[in-house]
Amino acid sequence: MIQGLLYALISAASFGSMAILVKLGYEAGMTGAVMMQYRFSYAVAILFVFLLFKDRSLLRISLPALGKCALLGLVVYWTQTTCFVKALATIPASTTSLVLYGHPMVVTLLSAVLLKMRLNQAVLTSLVLVMVGCCLVFYDAFLRAVDSTGLLYAFGAMVVFSLYLLLVQVLLKGMRPLTATFYVMVFTAVAFTLSGDITAWLYTTEDQVIISLALGLIPGVIAVTCLYMAIEKIGSAYTCIFSSVEPVITLAAAALFLNEQIVMLQMGGALLIIAGIILPNLRAAKKTD
Repeated sequence: MIQGLLYALISAASFGSMAILVKLGYEAGMTGAVMMQYRFSYAVAILFVFLLFKDRSLLRISLPALGKCALLGLVVYWTQTTCFVKALATIPASTTSLVLYGHPMVVTLLSAVLLKMRLNQAVLTSLVLVMVGCCLVFYDAFLRAVDSTGLLYAFGAMVVFSLYLLLVQVLLKGMRPLTATFYVMVFTAVAFTLSGDITAWLYTTEDQVIISLALGLIPGVIAVTCLYMAIEKIGSAYTCIFSSVEPVITLAAAALFLNEQIVMLQMGGALLIIAGIILPNLRAAKKTD
C-alpha cells in the first residue's frame, strides 16, 4: 500500500503542474491541440532515449498489448486531454480542477460495480473527506461566473478520465508500466499530431519549446509512468483517492510561486484531503501488525 501511495503522490504532484503550464502555453501563443502535440511528442522522445539506455527489452510489446495501448492513446487519453485543455481555455484552472476531482467518487463507485471492489467504511470515509476537502480547497470556484461550454468540457474530462483509469487497470494488467507508458504516449502523440498542426514545428519559439519540454517531462513521462505503477500496485480506486493530494500541491505552489493568498477554508480543505489519504493506510498498517 505504501509503495502505491508514493507512486500516486508523485503522479499527482506532476499532474498538478499541467494546468499552470497549459495557461503559460496559451500565453505563449499555442493552441490546446498544438500544446498537446508538443507535450506527447517530447514525452515519447524523452522516454525512448531513457528506455534505450535503461533496458531495450522494455520497448518490446505483443500485438494484442499494442492494440490496447492504441485504444487508450488514440481514443480515450486523447478525448480526456482535449476536454481538459479546452476547459482551461475558457474557465479558471481552479474551477476545472474542482470538476475534474469528482473522479475519485466516480471511479470508486464504478470499481465497486464493475470490478467488485469492496467498499468498506474506511474507503467511504476517506472518499467523503477527500471530496469535501477538494471543494474547500477550490471554494472560490463556486463564486465565479463560468462559461457553460468550458464547464461542459470539464465534466467531459472528468467522466472520460474516470473511464480511462478503469481501463488502464483492466487492459494493461500484467504489462510493464514503462512499456505501457511509452506506447500509450506514442499513440496519443499521433492523435494530437493529426488533430493539431504538423507545420507548427517549423515556427516554435524558445518559450514554446521550454514549456513543451516541461509538459512532456513532468505531467507527461513522470506523471503517467507513476500513475500506471500506482494502479498496478493498489488499483484505480485507491490511486484516485491518494492522487487527490494534487489540489493541496497546486494550492501550495500557487501561494509560493504566484503569490496567491490562502484562506482558512482552503487550509481546512487541505487537511481533510490529507486525512482522507492517511486513513486507508492506517487501516492497512493495522492489518499487517
